[in-house]
Amino acid sequence: MDAQSRGRAEEIDPADQWVLNPRTGHYELQLNDSAARERPKVAAPRRSSSAPAAPTAPSPGVPGPRRGDAPPGGRRGGGRSRKGGGGGGRRKKALLITSGTLALLLVGGAAAAYLYYDHLNGNLSVTDIAGAGTGGFKKDQAINILVIGTDKRSGAGNEGYGDKDSVGHADTTILFHIAKDRSNATALSIPRDLITTIPDCPTKQPDGTTKNVRGAKGVRFNTSLGQEGRDAGCTMRTVKELTGIEVDNFMMVDFNAVKTLSTAVGGVPVCLEKDVDDEDSKLKLTKGEHKLEGEQALAFVRTRHAFGNESDLDRIKTQQQFLGSMMREMKSKETLTSPKKFFSLAEAATKSLTVDQGLGSIDKLTDLATELKDIDLKNITFTTLPVLDNPAEKVKATVVVDQRLADPLLQMIRGDVSLTEVEKKEQAAKEAADADAKAKQEALLQGNRAPAGDVRVAVYNGGGPKGAASTTLGWLQNTKGMSKASNQGNAPSKVDATQLEYAPNQADQARALADALGLPVTALKMGTTDAAAKTPMKLTLGPDFQKPGTPLAPPVPQELPKDVQQAQADKAVCAK
Repeated sequence: MDAQSRGRAEEIDPADQWVLNPRTGHYELQLNDSAARERPKVAAPRRSSSAPAAPTAPSPGVPGPRRGDAPPGGRRGGGRSRKGGGGGGRRKKALLITSGTLALLLVGGAAAAYLYYDHLNGNLSVTDIAGAGTGGFKKDQAINILVIGTDKRSGAGNEGYGDKDSVGHADTTILFHIAKDRSNATALSIPRDLITTIPDCPTKQPDGTTKNVRGAKGVRFNTSLGQEGRDAGCTMRTVKELTGIEVDNFMMVDFNAVKTLSTAVGGVPVCLEKDVDDEDSKLKLTKGEHKLEGEQALAFVRTRHAFGNESDLDRIKTQQQFLGSMMREMKSKETLTSPKKFFSLAEAATKSLTVDQGLGSIDKLTDLATELKDIDLKNITFTTLPVLDNPAEKVKATVVVDQRLADPLLQMIRGDVSLTEVEKKEQAAKEAADADAKAKQEALLQGNRAPAGDVRVAVYNGGGPKGAASTTLGWLQNTKGMSKASNQGNAPSKVDATQLEYAPNQADQARALADALGLPVTALKMGTTDAAAKTPMKLTLGPDFQKPGTPLAPPVPQELPKDVQQAQADKAVCAK
């Protein structure tokens, strides 16, 4: 949307425009008596499963409402509420307050504003990521959203922050993992000064062509965005390379997002254990509690010299504290029941967002928010990828992954294991379901084994080491006598763990192959219908596969090592 059309839309105060008609279920413009007799009522735009129409400015031919008219679902002028309107409940449902990171706060605001559907769609910026990621989140699977805070200095009032001509880096990056059962979530911060490998990256150009940006080894993580023409898709690919976790979608914001969202919510409470006066970020606060918005809020999340040992790792902790506080503020009664905050957040959220095509409309953001809205803040964990000082440097400026601590943390995220205690009732149900599934699978291993020469299996690489399918084929044929095995190369899609899919009438072959490879019962996936003669089973090697003859990677840890930093979103922590 251009600046001119955006400006016209902003002249209207959306909180005073639309009223829910309980007879029709539509939002309608509230007109004065004379205008209402002359003009038809106008329903607010409906959500649609198809791509939204281009945004349009409000029609000059439709008069505005009386000042003081209530927003959708609210009360008018102190009078009696309309029966059947369901005001508070509708507004809560529409707001879809989410959790975890700045992105989820943005989603929560965006999903609320049904009545400004086209206008809000026009606020969004959409990037074609040229096939990076999974193609979009799915309702019946775990969700991984990459939230990128760029240090790009665009926007009024941001020119004074460092390099005003910077194209922007991945300055703050959070991989937000939402559990498959939607009971919990993990927000993994990735340090910007982490030394990593950036893979080759296809990027869409303004003329519609695709350019392949060469990768780089031994460089800072934050250069995965902006540098050499890299876009957010490059950062998504870098995260996959670094963590083994494929990202579904991304959301990106710049400095303005912190300022506008903190102001829209009415300020974000923070607590300091000491006085702070940081010349670089311009943060100057006294010890104690404060409510920050606008420039002060931005200074708080930007400061590197106010807290801890003045490192980027301590700044990450400060940002996590700020995001947790913002989530608590948005979940508060004061925010949920305030029409002014409701609509201000919708505007601020959508204007701040750059997303991929999979999230490029209010409909799609609403779908995502629906998946996230019921996660309790106490079941959201902030953590940081464990790192060590770079041993190759005399003057310590960068960091490298601490594999001892990072490996179990990443295994837990990949294995969809909560880092915090979920509701006991939910946990008990999950444990019961897991026990039942394990018992059924163990029963699958009871029975006859087919002769090695009768085992037919097609081997795919779905995330194992490079060349794993070929290596496994040779091993099965030459070492185990399974001459009817075949190599099918890379699987159509990645898997989280090695799995063997087979039909009920192939159970004897599956048991023989499981014995040969040492597959656990959890890797066996039996179908419901018998296979035709000579149809092979399907073995897909996952990231837990090392090499044939070697047991799969150990089971996913159920608890984090004590040295891994973590904090829950429901707890207020004072910066120190």
